[in-house]
Amino acid sequence: MEVIGTAESSTAAAIAPAAADRLTLRKLSVVYGAKRGNLQALQNLSLSVGDGEFVAVLGPSGCGKSTLLSIAAGLLAPSSGEVEIAGRRVNGPSADVGIIFQQPTLLPWKTVLENVLTPIVVKRKPDSADIARAMSLVELVKLQGFEKHFPFELSGGMQQRVGIARGLMHDPRMLLMDEPFAALDAMTREHMTDELQAMWMATRKSVLFITHSIPEAVYLADRVVVLSERPGTVVDVIDIDLPRPRTLDTMGSPVFIEICNRLRRFFRDGSLAAAAKVARPGAAAGEGAA
Repeated sequence: MEVIGTAESSTAAAIAPAAADRLTLRKLSVVYGAKRGNLQALQNLSLSVGDGEFVAVLGPSGCGKSTLLSIAAGLLAPSSGEVEIAGRRVNGPSADVGIIFQQPTLLPWKTVLENVLTPIVVKRKPDSADIARAMSLVELVKLQGFEKHFPFELSGGMQQRVGIARGLMHDPRMLLMDEPFAALDAMTREHMTDELQAMWMATRKSVLFITHSIPEAVYLADRVVVLSERPGTVVDVIDIDLPRPRTLDTMGSPVFIEICNRLRRFFRDGSLAAAAKVARPGAAAGEGAA
C-alpha cells in the first residue's frame, strides 16, 4: 500500500499555485448539526486557485466536495477557517464568482439568449452592450443559430453550454463548476470536455472544477487536488505537466496514463484512507465530530 505525499507537503502544494491567488481557502472545517449528533464534512482543508489556473478536485462520494464549492461561492459559512477571493474575505456571494451546476437549471419559458441574460435581468434591464455580450457568449459555446430556441428544443449537452454561457455573462474572474457533465452520456461528456478546454483557453478564467472522473480531471486541470473520505481534507496535489491544447493523443500518452493510474491507486488499494490518517493525525478517516 502506497501513501503519496504527507499532510504538510500536500497542504503546501494545495495552497501554492503558479500565479497570484484568485481563490484561497485556509484551514476550513465544516460541522453540520443533526439530531443524531454533529457531522463533520470538512476538516482543516486548505487549497488555492491561482489567477487563470484550472484546478480539479477529486474525492469519493460524500467527502464534502459540494460543501467546499458552496463555501467558495459564499453560499455557506465554514465552521472555522478563512475564504478569500482576490485577497478579500468572503462573507457572501460575490459578483466575481460564476457557478455552473450539475444540471443547467434553465428557465423553460425563456429562450437561449434570455437564459444567458438572466444574471443581468435580475439586477436591471439589459442594454445593447449586455445583449451583444450575450450573443458573443452564445457564439463562444457554439450555439449561434439557437438564440431563439427554448430549452426543450436542445440536447443535454446544448443545455449545459447555455448554463456555461450564463455563468460567464457577468464576466466573473472565478468559475466554480460542480460536476457539470455528470448527467451527460459518455460521448457528449467527452465532447463537452474538449469544448470546456477551448473556452477556458479563450477566457483564462480561474476554475475550481469538481469531478468524479479521473481522466476528466487530468485532461482539463493544471493541478489535481485529492480529498480524503469524510471529513474531507487534502491528501495529495498533483501537477499536470501536459502541453495544451490537450487532444485524444494526450489521453494515450504514457504520462497521462501514469498520472491517471497514480490517482486510481488512491481509490483502489486503501491509499486514500492511509493518507487521510497522515493528514488527520489522531482521527480515523471518515470520523465525524462529536
